[in-house]
Amino acid sequence: MKFLDQVKIFVKAGNGGSGSASMRREKFVEFGGPDGGNGGKGASIIFKAERNLNTLIDYRYTQHFKAERGQNGTGKNKTGRNGKDSYLKVPIGTQIFEEDNKTLLFDFKNEKEEFVAANGGKGGLGNTNFKSSTNRAPRKFTKGSLGEEFWLWLQLKTIADIGIIGLPNAGKSSLLAAITNANPKIANYKFTTLNPNLGVASYDNKEITLADIPGLIEGAHEGIGLGIKFLKHIERCKTLLHMIDITEENLEKSYKQIKKELENYSKELLKKKEVIVLNKIDLLDKKSVEKITKNFSKNKKCDVISLSTFNKGSVAKIKAKLLNYVS
Repeated sequence: MKFLDQVKIFVKAGNGGSGSASMRREKFVEFGGPDGGNGGKGASIIFKAERNLNTLIDYRYTQHFKAERGQNGTGKNKTGRNGKDSYLKVPIGTQIFEEDNKTLLFDFKNEKEEFVAANGGKGGLGNTNFKSSTNRAPRKFTKGSLGEEFWLWLQLKTIADIGIIGLPNAGKSSLLAAITNANPKIANYKFTTLNPNLGVASYDNKEITLADIPGLIEGAHEGIGLGIKFLKHIERCKTLLHMIDITEENLEKSYKQIKKELENYSKELLKKKEVIVLNKIDLLDKKSVEKITKNFSKNKKCDVISLSTFNKGSVAKIKAKLLNYVS
């Protein structure tokens, strides 16, 4: 499935049906009078959050949505049928903005939440409504009002407990695959991960949702590599899991490089809880791992964990540790 996290669409609610100017005409009924019914209400366009969606790709090729209009009223005081509301499904985490792409209208944070984006027009009045003691046979009726119409922006910000960040090939996708039910693409070349991946880890009857985003490199905020646009998918995360390849020549430089890119995107990301994972310890001997971990941990105010995604015991240990970061 292709990934799409921003799209512009047009929504048009249905117009209301017009009222009827019918007059009652029946054999043996004298002075029949008006019997025009009201028009039906136009359908509204409603967005609804669904848990089983994780992309806005459905709106890539269909960008205009028009709801059903209300039916006109008819004789014998029959009201026109209301238009059937049109429901548009979006992933949890979707935000709806006005055409300027800045004014937030609604933010979907829970499953089954609904938001009426465009209200249908009201039905018009039939001539029965205008009957009076001085006007026994009115011909007056009103047309239905127009349904609302707007251009809207949809933006998806993934909802996860923990966001996995780091340089390309640090092993972020391998960790996600090892501790969750996700199946991200894993390969030995940079930028294997082109789109965010979500996975759910279960431990001790509790669930943790993790988001793996594409790797960051120096200058990502200037558009180098894949840029930093995907950082919006960790804005909602409670904790950031900073993944570092322990075989890197300069761990401190790699660490500060990622922190700088986070700061260039939003200083709010620097305020989140953090846990650092030194990955690929299976490539070094035990003494080297202990020495590197000890030196790197100096002056760090967060937990520093060493890990090999190929070691089941190591994976189980980090799953238990991560529970402390989502409570």
